[in-house]
Amino acid sequence: MSDLSCAVSAARFTVVAEAYPGLLSRVLEPLAKRDLIPDRLRAQREGEYLRVEIGLDAMPLEMLHLVAGNLGQIVGVLRVEAMEGRHIRLAA
Repeated sequence: MSDLSCAVSAARFTVVAEAYPGLLSRVLEPLAKRDLIPDRLRAQREGEYLRVEIGLDAMPLEMLHLVAGNLGQIVGVLRVEAMEGRHIRLAA
């Protein structure tokens, strides 16, 4: 019998990148292609840079590093921080 439960955790990503048109849609794409919808999104321009904070209340743990890696590959991204919160185990 297979275990259909998956571990999920709250997650927050902070991205600092050069401000340019289209950056926000590129930052959201790694989430969208994994069918993840942010619970919170905040973007703030800081001079020539844009700081984007994305929060998810429940994200599969195995996707955390994949999304962070994809965010780091976006042209113009200078820094990515990924933080995970409390672990929750859900039965599918």
